[in-house]
Amino acid sequence: MGSVMLRRLVFGFSLLSATMLSHAAFAEGARTLQIIVSKDKQSLTVYDGETVVTTSKVSTGKEGHSTPSGIFSILEKQKYHESNLYSNAPMPWMQRLTWSGIALHESNSVPNYPASHGCVRMPGAFAKSLFQMTERGAHVLITDAPVVPQRIESASLFLPRKPLPTGPLLSDVQLRTSSIVSSSKPVEVAMNVVPNNPSIVHPTTDASPTVTKPAAATAEDAAPLRILITRRGDRETLMDAQILLQQLGFDTGGGDGFAGPMTRSAIAGFKRWKNLSPKGALVTPEFLEALYETAGQPRPPMGQIMVRQNFQPIFEAPVGIKNPEVALGTHFFSVDKVERNEETAEWHAVTVPNGLSAAVKQRLGITVADDPYAPGAAARALARIEIPAEIRDRIETLISDGSSLTINDQGIGPDTGNGTDFITITQPVQRVAEAQASVDKSSIVKPQPVSQRRTDAKPRAYGLY
Repeated sequence: MGSVMLRRLVFGFSLLSATMLSHAAFAEGARTLQIIVSKDKQSLTVYDGETVVTTSKVSTGKEGHSTPSGIFSILEKQKYHESNLYSNAPMPWMQRLTWSGIALHESNSVPNYPASHGCVRMPGAFAKSLFQMTERGAHVLITDAPVVPQRIESASLFLPRKPLPTGPLLSDVQLRTSSIVSSSKPVEVAMNVVPNNPSIVHPTTDASPTVTKPAAATAEDAAPLRILITRRGDRETLMDAQILLQQLGFDTGGGDGFAGPMTRSAIAGFKRWKNLSPKGALVTPEFLEALYETAGQPRPPMGQIMVRQNFQPIFEAPVGIKNPEVALGTHFFSVDKVERNEETAEWHAVTVPNGLSAAVKQRLGITVADDPYAPGAAARALARIEIPAEIRDRIETLISDGSSLTINDQGIGPDTGNGTDFITITQPVQRVAEAQASVDKSSIVKPQPVSQRRTDAKPRAYGLY
């Protein structure tokens, strides 16, 4: 308890004398900070657990250059940058959230309304203070309406445990590495110096499943884990198909979930063997049914767990989802006060409203929407996840302060790649009661909150300014 109070005193002192303290002064608590940006309120709040460390006004993206909502982390920190799209506009104390051009940074113009080209603008003194508080990997949640972290206790959450007396990480578990392939090439839109873009991942051609082992370190010293639980999608389905085809003697060129020429040839050969129609989609229900039956394997469960550390994949595996027809919703959990000897920790949760389109619901087999405003929504989503005991054991031997868990329905988006944590982009949700109230008061003309404006028009662009 004493160390926690000391850390919060250091944070409070930083607000009074940001220029006098070095970044190292915040190292103890930086990994557990959460930054929450409300686009409706045009505000930014820094939390340490449930405690508010500091707040500031901000200015997010204007119409046509909207700031995306979602769950992010700080990928890069630079004391000074200039925009190469907007007349070399200065961007001091820049903290990057996506490789496609979204960041937190200082600006001379921070009105109480959206005015940026997609970034989150902050006043100068606050931008510098925040820069000194954070480290790479700190979580940033951008929402339409304000959300607040809340303490959560659940038997489904991971708790630290003493290291198991076994060999290499996950040596006895059948898992495979994660090779995430973006659907489109991210664009560096506003940097004078363009680094190698780590969002682009080249598929592996190694057909044998392997597990990437993190650098040797104690659990306390190791970087926090990033965990995503989501529904299995096309990528995971194709990965399984590739592995089964290889077991049957077909050469797919790898098991990475990427439909390259060799994978397409292998699927076509299997279809000819089983007299399946070559027309239509590459992976059809008929193809999968025949493939699993021929391989003598049961169909995998509906969910997938993925684990990252230091912005790199460690492993992933199937997990179960109870009542898969009901949306899980989007929830973010972070852990603090990890005591390995006592095997205790404190978790906090944030439920982020996220509207899924009808097409996405149909593709995922969702017929019942979630209610992000219902009490206990995060705990109910957790209770529906079935994690194999061996997977839980291995995660709990590695978990440390600042580790996080995200649950979503839509899986991995194009912003998640090599060199990022799991990035979840969310869409606005309008509550039924609010929608009815807006109809009843249709005669009253007043400005709409950001979260209730039309979202059918796609933003033209967004970038680092």
